[in-house]
This record gives sequence, C-alpha cells and structure tokens, in this order.
Amino acid sequence: MVQETNSVRPAAGKPTQIDAVDRKLLSLLAEDATRSYAEMGTILHLSPPAVHERVRRLKRDGVILGTVARLSGAKLGRGLLAFVHIDTTGWGKTEFMLALDQFSEVEEIHSVAGDTSMLIKVRTADTQALEDLLHHIYRLEGVKGTRSYIALSSYLERGPRP
Repeated sequence: MVQETNSVRPAAGKPTQIDAVDRKLLSLLAEDATRSYAEMGTILHLSPPAVHERVRRLKRDGVILGTVARLSGAKLGRGLLAFVHIDTTGWGKTEFMLALDQFSEVEEIHSVAGDTSMLIKVRTADTQALEDLLHHIYRLEGVKGTRSYIALSSYLERGPRP
C-alpha cells in the first residue's frame, strides 16, 4: 500500500450561511464594534438577545474572528508604513519566517505566489527603524533578499466586507 507522505492543507470547510440581517449586523460591527446589542437591535429591528445570539453564532462559526481596536500608527510613534517582499531559498513559510510575528512592528505575514515568497506589512518609527528591522530579517535562515515599498499615504485600510 502506498502511503502519501506530503502534508496536505485541510479543506477550509463549507461557507457559513449568512442572511441579509447577518450581513447588516456584520457591517455595523465592522463600522463600530462598541455599539451595544440594544443599539444594533434598534437598527436591525431585533431584540438585544436576538442580536446577541446572532453574534454568538457568527463567532462560533468563525465568521467573527475577534473584536479589536484599530490603532493609529502615527499617534503611537510608528508613522512609517511599509510592505516588505522577502525572497527566500525554497519554500518561504518556515518557522524562522513565521517567527517574524515576535517583532511588534510586523502587522501581517503572508505567504504569496509570484516573484517573492513572503510579504509582510510593517509600521516603524522612521527609516532607521525600518533598516534595523530589515537587518533582523536578513539574518534569518534562508533569506536571499528583500524589496521594501514605503506607503506615502493610505486612503483605505479595512478588512473584508460582508
């Protein structure tokens, strides 16, 4: 009997059933997650317990991944937003690359297709801090090079919309 030894990514599962009320609720939460269930219930024409039950179900089903505050990088002293493409030898998604999450400047880590292996989104205080971060990245095993793209202005930053 032949045994497959390559790891296979598990199936993502079927999408959750989301109705029009769920979509409106998700829009309200994405806009301002500090609204009370009573306030959202008034907008949705539902009771607060009905809103709570929908939110609970959407969390359980993995549609709502968490509730977070969006912070201002500039107000926190990290006004430089950059996207860094990382070229690696072989497959880029290694424990060394995923360990980039230990740097507070790193906001996102993506394995990507194309002419690079990994893409990270970072916010630093200035170009010197970005250079220091790149120095750490270059010391990681398997890193061949990087290309950095500094954002001059940001017009839209958001997650998926329902």
